[in-house]
Amino acid sequence: MATDTQMIVQQKVELLRDKAWARWTALGLLAFAMFCSYIFMDILSPIKDLLQSTRGWDSTAFGTMQGSETFLNVFIFFLIFAGIILDKMGVRFTAVLSGAVMLVGAVINWYALTDAFQGSSLDVWFTDHLNYIPGFDELGISPFYKGMPASAKFSAVGFMIFGCGVEMAGITVSRGIVKWFKGREMALAMGSEMALARLGVATCMIFSPMFAELGGDISVSRSVAFAVVLLMVALIMFIVYFFMDKKLDEQSGEAEEKDEPFKVSDIGKILSSWAFWVVALLCVLYYSAIFPFQKYAVNMLQCNLSFTDVAPESFWASDTVTVIQYIIMIVVAVASFASNFSKNKTMKSAMLVTAIVALVIYCYMGFMRQSAAAIFAVFPLLAVGITPILGNYVDYKGKAATMLILGSLLLILCHLTFAFILPMFKDSPVGGVIVAYVTILVLGASFSLVPASLWPSVPKLVDAKIIGSAYALIFWIQNIGLWLFPMLIGKILTNTNPDIEIKLANHTLTPEEAAVSYDYTWPLVMLACLGVAALILGFVLKAVDKKKNLGLELPNIQTEKEAEEAEVLDAEL
Repeated sequence: MATDTQMIVQQKVELLRDKAWARWTALGLLAFAMFCSYIFMDILSPIKDLLQSTRGWDSTAFGTMQGSETFLNVFIFFLIFAGIILDKMGVRFTAVLSGAVMLVGAVINWYALTDAFQGSSLDVWFTDHLNYIPGFDELGISPFYKGMPASAKFSAVGFMIFGCGVEMAGITVSRGIVKWFKGREMALAMGSEMALARLGVATCMIFSPMFAELGGDISVSRSVAFAVVLLMVALIMFIVYFFMDKKLDEQSGEAEEKDEPFKVSDIGKILSSWAFWVVALLCVLYYSAIFPFQKYAVNMLQCNLSFTDVAPESFWASDTVTVIQYIIMIVVAVASFASNFSKNKTMKSAMLVTAIVALVIYCYMGFMRQSAAAIFAVFPLLAVGITPILGNYVDYKGKAATMLILGSLLLILCHLTFAFILPMFKDSPVGGVIVAYVTILVLGASFSLVPASLWPSVPKLVDAKIIGSAYALIFWIQNIGLWLFPMLIGKILTNTNPDIEIKLANHTLTPEEAAVSYDYTWPLVMLACLGVAALILGFVLKAVDKKKNLGLELPNIQTEKEAEEAEVLDAEL
């Protein structure tokens, strides 16, 4: 029996995932692919004003198009099928498939915004069709509406397809991290993956306006083309991961496609868990208060801050300063992230000082550029620095449910600040920017609490063989919010700003002026209310965990070690 135990331990030591360089390389491939997908996901967010002035997309059209990303996932149940595909076909196959689907949808989205689409037969067809969809219109869930610009409709079709791919990629990456990091630094790995992915948000905020206005000629399709190229790179990353994952399975003797096949009854097992439902609802509330907000955040800043035009010949209006600012942002991210892993106190302090100084320089440059997109791009920077701290804390100390409560509190505070405090500084160019920077950084920090605490908790709630389906169900429920709230924000903006539509109709307000004249108070109050509901569920989750001993407040590494000891004991018996 002792010999059997030694053989089990020896087999585990020899696996590819037991080598730090290998599992972190696998994580890097998955994370970079998600980094590229996040860029495309929000590539149009910082140029909402240009879409209104050049393509005629008002807030309702913009919100409807952005909400279309999750339409097929929610109402055609594609995410559920994606979970089944993941459980039956495995991580590597589903990763490559998701990359291909994202790319197809992105190309359609790009073409819808090109000049070639304008006036084409497709333009005419989409203008004349999809204005009424039986059943969907009666239920109020149609992804189109009468009067919606043709380019927005066709763009929505591409975004739907992209949405299928990106959400499939999301559950695949989560499953892949569990596969490579279970029993190790899983919370740190998940938090690090999301930190890098969210740098994609900052990247699109900085470069999307630059590409759209390149050479003084406005073209929103150029920004999308930039993101399409990066999705090609993401597909390559998934293909490289395919071979790494295949090598791991060959070593371990696992065969994801055949071992413990998926059963429909497994979904019932997942849905019968109260803890699962609390986690899923908390997820949809929290993410619905973040991702839809990202799509409007730049325009919200444009409407609440007083920006002055920078002279075209000025250094601050050049493309060079955009590149320099992005490099400084990378310095902030790398230095703050790496400081968590330095054992030398002097080196650790030096990296922290470098990160802080670089962040101050970045913020100064954003102010001098008078760019709302550059200001919001700080969103993930604090998160990148503290994610390793949070991940390590959950791995070694626990308190995942407590972190979710803290994240909800910060979320509420930030949205209420945007709604009521930021407008008070509209006449103060410096004060308003400072309030915006601080609030955005705190909001990004609160968002980092979710991947570090929520996602590593899911494997504690369901059996390993159906974890792909569990993630799929959570993502499906989350997608309901991601479909609904971009549209709600757009409709609330339109309905609470009727004077803008009147002035546009009377030609007393230009489309360019209208795009930066919205009052965002009520959409932000709605998002704060989502935070309140998430806070309540956070306390419920903590109570359920205490009552049923789910281990959500326990360290990940400790509980995984106990699981390994149980496996060894079973082998001996």
